[in-house]
Amino acid sequence: MQPALLDTSIYISSLREGNTSFASVQFGTGVTLWLSAVVLEELYTGARQPARSVIALLERRFAIAGRILVPDLSDWILTGNALADVASRHGYEAIARGRLTNDALIAMSAARAGITIITANARDFRRLAEFRSFHWQLAPL
Repeated sequence: MQPALLDTSIYISSLREGNTSFASVQFGTGVTLWLSAVVLEELYTGARQPARSVIALLERRFAIAGRILVPDLSDWILTGNALADVASRHGYEAIARGRLTNDALIAMSAARAGITIITANARDFRRLAEFRSFHWQLAPL
């Protein structure tokens, strides 16, 4: 089974469309779905009821399955170095502060665990991939 995780952009699109089927830990044939703790934080940050209840269910299901990916110290260090490289090449405004920091944490922790990121946010992940190797793909929306 190939491990993958959905970026926040995928969950937000589903929530806006009223689709809460993503609360499952299944995603297609042959894919073991993981949830990033960073994605979970971003979802809770922007959620109101009833979306918070859906996110809490998502959290519980992934916690029970033992598939919540949490960044470790090495992920934070790699994130800092990747962001410094992005800033050096593209300028500090390209970092967009928190958004790119969170995406970098998702990318570094996913790379460490051998997990592919599925996202609708090609711009940020493409930019990060210039400096650090990790697997990502654009969501088939």
